[in-house]
Amino acid sequence: MMKSTWMLVIAVLVLNGARTEGDSEPCAKIHTSSLVVPLGSPVTATCNIREDCLVGLGQAVDIEWRLGSERILSSPAANESNRVSRVVLSSFNYTRAALICCIRASSQVVTGVEIRAGYPPETPQNLSCQTNLTYPDTLNCIWDTGQQDTHLPTKYTLHTEMRDSRENHTYELPPEINHYSIPRTDFGLFSDMNIYVKAKNDLGEATSAHIVLEPVSAAKFDQPIIAKIGVQPKRLGCLKLTWSLSKQQSWIRYLAVNLEVQLKTAGSDQWSDPPIPFSQVKLSKPVVECCRLFHGTRYLAQIRVRYKQSPWSEWSSSKSGVTLETAPTGRLDSWMKVSRNRTSKKLNIQLFWKPSKLFCANGQNLSYVVLQQKSYGERWKMCSTSETCCSFQLSGRVRKVYLSAVNSAGKSPPTEIRVYQPKAHMTIMDVTAVPHDERSFLVQWTAEVISDLIGYVVEWKPLLKTDLSHIHFETVNKSQSSLIITGSFEPYKPYGISVYPRFKDGIGSPQTVNAYLRQKAPSVVPKIQIKKTWESHIEISWDEIPLEQRNGFIKGYKVFYWDENGPIKDAVTVVVSVTGVGVGLAMLIIFTVLICFSKDKKLKGHFWPVVPDPANSSIKRWSSESTQFTHPSWDEEPNLICLSHLSFLDLTTKLSKEEDDIWLNSSEDTSDLGESICGSPFMPSYSGSNSESVPYATVLLSYSCNGPISDEPHVYLRSESTQPLLETEGSFTPKCYQNGAIDEMPTKQCFFGPCDNDNPEIKEDPPIVWDDFPFLRALAMNKIESDSN
Repeated sequence: MMKSTWMLVIAVLVLNGARTEGDSEPCAKIHTSSLVVPLGSPVTATCNIREDCLVGLGQAVDIEWRLGSERILSSPAANESNRVSRVVLSSFNYTRAALICCIRASSQVVTGVEIRAGYPPETPQNLSCQTNLTYPDTLNCIWDTGQQDTHLPTKYTLHTEMRDSRENHTYELPPEINHYSIPRTDFGLFSDMNIYVKAKNDLGEATSAHIVLEPVSAAKFDQPIIAKIGVQPKRLGCLKLTWSLSKQQSWIRYLAVNLEVQLKTAGSDQWSDPPIPFSQVKLSKPVVECCRLFHGTRYLAQIRVRYKQSPWSEWSSSKSGVTLETAPTGRLDSWMKVSRNRTSKKLNIQLFWKPSKLFCANGQNLSYVVLQQKSYGERWKMCSTSETCCSFQLSGRVRKVYLSAVNSAGKSPPTEIRVYQPKAHMTIMDVTAVPHDERSFLVQWTAEVISDLIGYVVEWKPLLKTDLSHIHFETVNKSQSSLIITGSFEPYKPYGISVYPRFKDGIGSPQTVNAYLRQKAPSVVPKIQIKKTWESHIEISWDEIPLEQRNGFIKGYKVFYWDENGPIKDAVTVVVSVTGVGVGLAMLIIFTVLICFSKDKKLKGHFWPVVPDPANSSIKRWSSESTQFTHPSWDEEPNLICLSHLSFLDLTTKLSKEEDDIWLNSSEDTSDLGESICGSPFMPSYSGSNSESVPYATVLLSYSCNGPISDEPHVYLRSESTQPLLETEGSFTPKCYQNGAIDEMPTKQCFFGPCDNDNPEIKEDPPIVWDDFPFLRALAMNKIESDSN
């Protein structure tokens, strides 16, 4: 395009310069059918050079054509002489191009013209005008120019004709402008006007459809105002709205307008659809009444207005009002949980309810009352509340209670609720609950098919709130196995969801599952504590994370450990656990179990101390180090070892035969009788109460350890030791053990087992072999030392 433009400029310059002296006529001229043609149409052009302009060029002049930079062959038949050339373009496909006539020998441009192509204008569409009643008043008109580009400058003119005064106005607009605001001086609010638009370019013109309007009927009113909402006496279910226009438009008092009202109950998100229409409402009496509404219900209202077919105004601000109350109607859906009270033998009742689809509260301040009917017709009030739940106790003989809703106008018909004894049927086998979207859970369950099953109750509650008012429920029939529950669920908070089976005669046991709508990492880290440490392992524990700070299900704990000044070496993951233990502790537990169930005596003997055999021990003065339990070597059989210590128990009073019987016949544990009160004379460092060893027999002395020796015989008590006995030991009840003191007794006394004969034959005792009785040898040594002192 730029190149063809320059060629046109050159042609014009040459044309202006190619003049004979004293002559104002150009030397050459191009004649075309039209300089503006429809796009794609044929174009015919003729170039005519004056004869006197060919001086110096010779008589044989060859003329050629160019369209922009492109050469065009002329038709040979069209050549009339060497001064005239004609060209025919079958289709002009340029929106703008230069057609040039030049001399071929010298490529000298003689003359040229610009040809433009496009389309005639489209007819303007969708002409509309709207009156603006806000100062300054104007009549604003707009239209669509069409989707096709004409490639030619198009001008629009707006025409108005006043039918009453025959006053006409034409408004010419700059090219491509498709809107105009008519000033208030050029129209009357209540006079009809004929309005249309003309579009014009070089290829033609088009006129839009005419519209006839009254400017006031095309006015968009300002947002109206609801002054107040009230009720009329005895007009149940009706609200009366008083409204007005803005102050700037209050002068239009005598008009009648159309009006629409939209309503919604308080707390609802949806406005009434469609709105309630009112026609020919006089502005002098701006009152409308909406009826067939719920009784005793708070409504929010908005209005909008228009005059005839004018555009609707914007919706007004909301205003609320309450219809007149009547007694509640319809039934309540209920859910009763029954449990037995073991102390009072009564039934603990938790009753929940919610409005059914047919229930109407018909009032604002709604409360509920639960009544129990006595056999003689009187009803007792069990609870009265403004909540949707209550708890109370009933006698096991009560079979039904009655629930009613109450407002200031009256009470609803009672809903009968049967009281069933709790059943132990475990019909529900499995329950799952997963998030369905941002506000709901999908609950699914499986259950056994039982003939008297009639349905299910799905109950859910937030686990962080214990009040009964937070419990919700939904009743479904027995053919369902899933339910989407919707409510004000919060992310990262735990919820308990239970499914109860409903039978003809009661409610079965539930299955419960916990669920989170969304989960994230816990809010806190458990505080770790070291319980025990060993050379190669450690036992640690931590407190359970509080439920409100878990933010989801705790699937496991990860314990990190490292050298004091080194990097982290490893991590231990503990799955579903409250106390964490290290790897060493886990190995210790496994090792201990293997040892407990092992039958290898060497292995057991290495981990348990060998219990000394009282019949194969001796008493001497041991050092404190030698009093520890010894363990056998791995490759040797355990040898018999000496008794670790001997303890004496001082008695300040003399034991009689009856007292001996009391001691001997006592079923109480006497394993602690071996703890020495005074301390062992053979073990100065022995403290008695801190020793872990437990003797198998205790010798009771009737005199103080440090006092004079009594001649009375010593008393022996068998210890109820919990230590494991050696396999070589026989029955737990030993043979009769003879008391061997320095002053021999004439009769044999049985302390450790039953005697072979209650009245033994008196015989001379054989000499005592002290090595066979280490305990008695110790007593003898004690007596000798006392005598020497």
